[in-house]
Amino acid sequence: MYQKFIITQDGVLKFGRVYLHRDLLSQGEECTHGGGLWKIDEGRRAILLYGRSFDFGTPDFACVRRIEWSGIGGQPLPLFFLPHWPAEDLLLPVYATP
Repeated sequence: MYQKFIITQDGVLKFGRVYLHRDLLSQGEECTHGGGLWKIDEGRRAILLYGRSFDFGTPDFACVRRIEWSGIGGQPLPLFFLPHWPAEDLLLPVYATP
């Protein structure tokens, strides 16, 4: 299982430990805003998002309207995207916008 995330058509950022990104979709949902991988950074006390979904493409964080924390243990933590992964020199904050 792999730590993956997607952004659904409704702007929900969903996390999980799955083999395929599509395994994060509920019935009737679509992943129109991409996805990628995540890891917990204990030193920063944050979740780092990186990469892209082979099936759904690069994540578009401007479309995030809500974050579903249950797939990552239910504990909200700061989210950062690593656009130049594996380099961790640039961290972009990720948040839900109304």
